[in-house]
Amino acid sequence: MSTVTPASRTRPEPVGTARPHARTDWRIRLGALALIWGFSFLFIKVGTRGYAPFQVTFGRLLFGTAVLAVALAAKRDRLPRGLRTWGHLAVAGMLLNALPFSLFAFAELTIPSTLAGICNATSPLWGMALSLVALSEDRPTRLRVAGLGLGFLGVLTVLGVWQGFHGLDATGTGLALAASLSYPVGWIYVRRTLAGSPYSHLSLTGGQLLLATVQLAVAMVLFTGLPTHVAALPLLAVAALGALGTGVAMLVQYGLVAEVGPTTAQMVTYFVPVVATAAGVVLLDERLTWSTPVGAVIVLAGAALTQARPAPAAERGRA
Repeated sequence: MSTVTPASRTRPEPVGTARPHARTDWRIRLGALALIWGFSFLFIKVGTRGYAPFQVTFGRLLFGTAVLAVALAAKRDRLPRGLRTWGHLAVAGMLLNALPFSLFAFAELTIPSTLAGICNATSPLWGMALSLVALSEDRPTRLRVAGLGLGFLGVLTVLGVWQGFHGLDATGTGLALAASLSYPVGWIYVRRTLAGSPYSHLSLTGGQLLLATVQLAVAMVLFTGLPTHVAALPLLAVAALGALGTGVAMLVQYGLVAEVGPTTAQMVTYFVPVVATAAGVVLLDERLTWSTPVGAVIVLAGAALTQARPAPAAERGRA
């Protein structure tokens, strides 16, 4: 469920560097972020029990945007200006928020939240594959290519390919994998268009979520309509999904990136499917076959290898 900042302008500080405003250790905040994003898949499942997928996604974005609006007001920051910036943010909002959030909501109509959480962990694999084509400066290494292959082997294990995908809803699984693919497509677009923007991360993200909310409002009216009744528990799930899983989570994520750097902050990716699986099994009584957790471990191992970076030349010379 990760959402990447539209402009990576913050210079990472060394891990463990104390910041005057940081009141909680970064490891605790990383764990909290993993819990929030892991439980997001449970919230989606509960939300879709009372509302249509577009309604769930609209509510999620509405509550998330409200949290960022409060943060903008508290910091006395303002939304970006300029049609070009807003145009890029509209595309970013579609690729990083409106589209993947909607796809996950539709996917969980037919697949367990545990499987959706594991599919989300394939996002670094898609990102690695796309970067080989779209980012000429991001050259592959043998280790990262091996991680890509290992990761997709894990996906096939999760899906139980040797059983002919027996008992698996292909459409729902495909939607969840497509949602995971949408994130790196969005990241690459943002990296090409908004990197170096003079606006703050909070300002850009607030604009991005605002536009995604407008996009979902239009989609909801055109294809679903407004809710005809109020389901209390699903509404609470949608509110938690938006306020915590989108709004608060994004603020925590950006704080982590600023404090410990994007590489360390990205470790949350490897804990999210664990939390999602545990929440689905314990709270929703979802069942697992042996191939699901085994495949998930293989996926995460492959994803970790795709994030490996070669050592600097000076360090290689000392080895």
